[in-house]
Amino acid sequence: MIGMIAALVLNEIQVYAQYNKPLRHFMQAVPSPASAIPYGNNPSAGHYVQVGDAKIYYEVYGKGKPSVVLHGGIFGSTYEMKQFIDSLSKNYLVIAISTRGHGKSEIGSELITYELKANDVLAVIQTVTKDSVAILGFSDGAYTAYKLASMYPDKVKKLIAIGAGEFYHGGPRTFNFKAQEIIRADSSYWTQQLALMPEPKRFQEFLTKMADFYNQLQVGKELFFTIKCPVLVMAGEKDQNAPMPTIIDAYHMIPKSQLSIIPNVSHPAFLDNFPAVWASIVPFLKHYSR
Repeated sequence: MIGMIAALVLNEIQVYAQYNKPLRHFMQAVPSPASAIPYGNNPSAGHYVQVGDAKIYYEVYGKGKPSVVLHGGIFGSTYEMKQFIDSLSKNYLVIAISTRGHGKSEIGSELITYELKANDVLAVIQTVTKDSVAILGFSDGAYTAYKLASMYPDKVKKLIAIGAGEFYHGGPRTFNFKAQEIIRADSSYWTQQLALMPEPKRFQEFLTKMADFYNQLQVGKELFFTIKCPVLVMAGEKDQNAPMPTIIDAYHMIPKSQLSIIPNVSHPAFLDNFPAVWASIVPFLKHYSR
């Protein structure tokens, strides 16, 4: 089965091409008002924590019970999660993390694994709060959240996973991400992102590390069965990267799971229809602050 990651670059291009807009059109189509918060590059909210051989960048907003927001992989950025940060920060303390190799976070030299990513997130959480947290992750960020919840059940109170189902590589394709091809897909976006990166000359190295990681990746019952916290498994009905059968499989395997399918939207469901996504999240979180 070729799941979410097997067609990552191709599907990202196809998803946004349907709008006749760049991959990350929401970051560049219209000049942001002066009052807009530059999530992922906000000096007034930004911090670093050293995790092994890499500095991980994060921002903190709001007050209340802590929540963590994790963006998607490779093309992902903290800014793409802006509607979640805006909405959550009204009632929660929001910890928005730029995951390893993304935005202002360093790449490091270790092999990329979800265990490594989970430990990055744990280090940030422990720096900010002693409490357990609610986590909202999209795509690659959701898989990181799954792993964190499995490894550190006392740290994750609830989990919202968007666009992340069962995944076994097992197909004929081999991942081989090329920096020039990815940058060409949306040069304006990557001009922005490369300017944030502490080591932009290592971008191809990072892509190669991610390809090696994805080429060996399997996510199934061995992980899902070990997640003890309540999980809201969410996806767009027309998600090309996490097809419906993979989402349903994850839902069935996670012991305390709920399911939300957003009609007639694709992989970035929250960009297509944020009100519907948020309407599913609110009741799931309503007992969290008690």
